[in-house]
Amino acid sequence: MNKAQKTSGRSLWQRLLILSPLLAIFISLSAGNMDISWDRLLTIFLQGPGSSIEQVIIWEVRLPRALLAGLVGAALSLSGVTFQAVLRNPLADPYLLGVSGGAALGAVTALTCGAQSPLIIPLAAFIGALVALLLVYMVAQAHTCSSHTLILSGVMVGSLAAALLLFLLWRAPADATRQAIFWLAGNLSLADPDWLSWGWLWVLIGFLLLWSQSLNLDLLTQGEETAADLGLDVGKTRLILFALAGALTACAVSLAGLVGFVGLVIPHICRLLWGPGHRLLLPFSALLGSSFLIIADAIARSLYAPAEIPVGVVTALLGAPFFLFLLRRKGDYL
Repeated sequence: MNKAQKTSGRSLWQRLLILSPLLAIFISLSAGNMDISWDRLLTIFLQGPGSSIEQVIIWEVRLPRALLAGLVGAALSLSGVTFQAVLRNPLADPYLLGVSGGAALGAVTALTCGAQSPLIIPLAAFIGALVALLLVYMVAQAHTCSSHTLILSGVMVGSLAAALLLFLLWRAPADATRQAIFWLAGNLSLADPDWLSWGWLWVLIGFLLLWSQSLNLDLLTQGEETAADLGLDVGKTRLILFALAGALTACAVSLAGLVGFVGLVIPHICRLLWGPGHRLLLPFSALLGSSFLIIADAIARSLYAPAEIPVGVVTALLGAPFFLFLLRRKGDYL
């Protein structure tokens, strides 16, 4: 295949990917315990919110949930791209540095204390994630804050959070334990409009700030010494990127629990299709991650309807085999 054909093929994929979140949302809105045809779906959109059963299902249940899935998928994908570049580790994902452990500990603490409000649990998870992020950085900063010390600090903080989490689950009542386990496996059923607005604003700001660092991300992937020789303040840049990616992960985990493989697999797929340049890699990873999680959530709601399986189970079943396929390839994107 010559260069012109490759460029044309990539351009086609780019156009399709820009539209993929809209297609994924339509699929998600039509799928579930009550199937709604696409013709009827268009009619409901034209009519706007109303009091009929189908209008309530679409506007008040499925649409907020699809938007939440898109938000979480975009945040995890952006975090995955950033962590893989900053740590120069193709197996890095948003949960590597203990952020997920802190968020899980915060959420389960709220659940075991009897919190019932849909606002308290995400808030507790977000605070827990930020505390874990701060601890990781403080420990790494005391030991030359290199990529290796960041990873080791993250493992240490994550292990500590996991131990405390298991203790809380052991002490918690059966109902609270069941609810906590469902949340830990990935739960998109609590789509509060207020949190959605806040979450999308957070992710949009995070994306714009990360995108402004595209060149610095490209330099970091070449190695710290090379980046420093080219005039980059490696320590300051790593701290900024680490904070941005950690905040996006905290947002995602606080809203949806632990959803695995999105931040690990999606960046590799986009790197395979569009190359390692972060100017394109960041936006396309956000789009594909958003679409992927929306579809995964539709499958989770439809597979055993009216029962619902955790979306984290679906993402693992879809993501793990594909990642094994990527590992078998010899491409330089790994």
